[in-house]
Amino acid sequence: MTQELAESVLAGSRRALSRVLSLVENDEVEGREALRLLYPRAGKAYIIGITGPAGAGKSTLVECLATEYRSRGQSVGIVAVDPTSPVNDGALLGDRIRMQELTLDENVFIRSMAARGTLGGLALTTDDVVTVLDAAGKEMIIVETVGAGQDELEIADTAHTTVVVAIPGTGDDIQAIKAGILEIADILVVNKGDMPAADTVAKQLATFLVHERESGWKLPVLKTSATMKEGVKALVKTIDDHRHYISESGVLAVRQVKRARHQLLAAANRDR
Repeated sequence: MTQELAESVLAGSRRALSRVLSLVENDEVEGREALRLLYPRAGKAYIIGITGPAGAGKSTLVECLATEYRSRGQSVGIVAVDPTSPVNDGALLGDRIRMQELTLDENVFIRSMAARGTLGGLALTTDDVVTVLDAAGKEMIIVETVGAGQDELEIADTAHTTVVVAIPGTGDDIQAIKAGILEIADILVVNKGDMPAADTVAKQLATFLVHERESGWKLPVLKTSATMKEGVKALVKTIDDHRHYISESGVLAVRQVKRARHQLLAAANRDR
């Protein structure tokens, strides 16, 4: 049965993919077996992490990014980590009510996951879900953290490129500095760029936080307005630049090893 499910996922069945993701997310025996069968077929997708405080407009920005990648003919997987429902232990925000414009696209697969009390912004099985989407042929996988706080650092162990989203006028930029979340950023985005304080915040961050990462990558500060679909193409271009940089510099290979180690340790901790 598990073998058939895995083969159906590889053949492009969305129903089988949903079933396997549920098994994997719930850490069931069949899910682990499916993951074992699919793991050798993963490793081709590029993983983008989107993190930042609640209310920063991360979901809207993710939708804009996915739309842009689809316009380039690339298939997209989205993993959105949500707060946990107190009723059924599932994601408080479901697939059906977010990113509506993308749900009818056969080349986009959106998966909402419940954080289930874990810290760090991700669910325990987020890496495994990403692996399944990777094996299923998704070329770009976007992982959005839960956005419940400013200590969401685990995304840096999952993503190849980490985008930290800040918003003007709330003081979250200063709090993020204290918490260290900006230290994991490969790209820093000031969203809601149409707000009056956006330019000021962007300039402050560019002045005080721009630093070189990993032997030469200079942390860029961009301004977007996801609701107005402004600045998205520039963000995609910068993600492309970072992908090229880490590929050419060897950093990507290091991050892939780091992600594999993180996934293995997460599985080991679940068995304890």
